[in-house]
Amino acid sequence: MSAIPHAVVVGPGRVGLALGYAMVRHGAVDALTVCGRRPEPPSHPLFIEGLARYEFGLVPPEPYTAAVFLAVPDHVLPELAHALAGHGRAPDGCVAFHLSGALSTDVLAPLNQQAYGVGALHPLQAIAHPVSGADRIPGSYLAVTGAPEAISVARKIAAALGSPILPVPAARRPAYHAAAVMASNFLPPLVDAACRILERAGIPFDEGLAALVPLIRGTLDNIEEHGIGASVTGPIARGDAETVALHLRALEGSDRTLYSVLGREVVRLAEGRAPEDALREILERLEAEGD
Repeated sequence: MSAIPHAVVVGPGRVGLALGYAMVRHGAVDALTVCGRRPEPPSHPLFIEGLARYEFGLVPPEPYTAAVFLAVPDHVLPELAHALAGHGRAPDGCVAFHLSGALSTDVLAPLNQQAYGVGALHPLQAIAHPVSGADRIPGSYLAVTGAPEAISVARKIAAALGSPILPVPAARRPAYHAAAVMASNFLPPLVDAACRILERAGIPFDEGLAALVPLIRGTLDNIEEHGIGASVTGPIARGDAETVALHLRALEGSDRTLYSVLGREVVRLAEGRAPEDALREILERLEAEGD
């Protein structure tokens, strides 16, 4: 049996379509409706394969709708919440979620007045594409905030997706989202910097990226298997101040600043593993270069 009989996704963007596609494929919903601003649906398996109904504009939820997902940019949410509230009272037992990572449920206050149970549901996953993103959501954590009835529906959906629930207090969602941004959004520019530095070593950018990806995957595997501290390798972890100095001389500008800032964090993680005096010397070098 499906988790819920019918869901509505408002906003056919990357996250909305990926979540809807994942829910349909994993039996989290019996039926799905997607509302969008264009007369025709986007080219997506949900519509090509007849897995979902598309509606032009915001339509009132059907009486059997159990959940509405407002999958729009954060700044649009207040307007959309008012618009949905303008369609009248919620179907019996229906809840409404926004998919923002940073916002509390306060932005959905107009829906409270129309008997919606309100919540926030944010897949803790990097969703770069509306189709392949559906493969990444199942098994990923879902950060959930909201009223008890919203949490109950979220748990049913999460169970169907095989996804653990990550409860996040409403007031702490900005901190939660900042952590997610650091873990995901800060990685591409770091890899970009490494590829650019490899170019200075005579290695073409694309070839450098291909060479670094297995290294990055290996590091992530080590973190998962052995923890963060034990996964720190390299010259700082072994207290090799001369190699760190060699690196700093080879870098310039923002690359040297980035190396210095992140290197200080590596020093912190390496405490207790490398000789204390060596780490102190490394930290002094990094602070001098980073200021």
